[in-house]
Amino acid sequence: MARLRHLWAHHRAALVVFVLALVVTLVLAVRATVFAVYWLDPAHRDQPLAGWMTPRYVAHSYAVPPEALGLPPPGPDDPRRMTLDQIAAQRGESLDALIAEVSAAVAAWRAAHP
Repeated sequence: MARLRHLWAHHRAALVVFVLALVVTLVLAVRATVFAVYWLDPAHRDQPLAGWMTPRYVAHSYAVPPEALGLPPPGPDDPRRMTLDQIAAQRGESLDALIAEVSAAVAAWRAAHP
């Protein structure tokens, strides 16, 4: 504790920067661990497509790059966070038609990249 008081008294800026770096590192480590545990679970791979899914989620679930889904790249409205339901509504088509399009795109990408 005396060492911490000494650092606070004589090296306050360095201590604050160190603590902030430590917090950021811990947050990123926890986030990476949660991400890895979630996607290593076989139940999250190749899930049936549903309207609540985002293109990014579909890409992770099917282990394909997001551009393989055949959906437009992120724009000013950031479609990566839009759900398949929202994308279908924006395009003026049914969710089933969009799901069929994305399924075909995934199958085509997987056939081209075994």
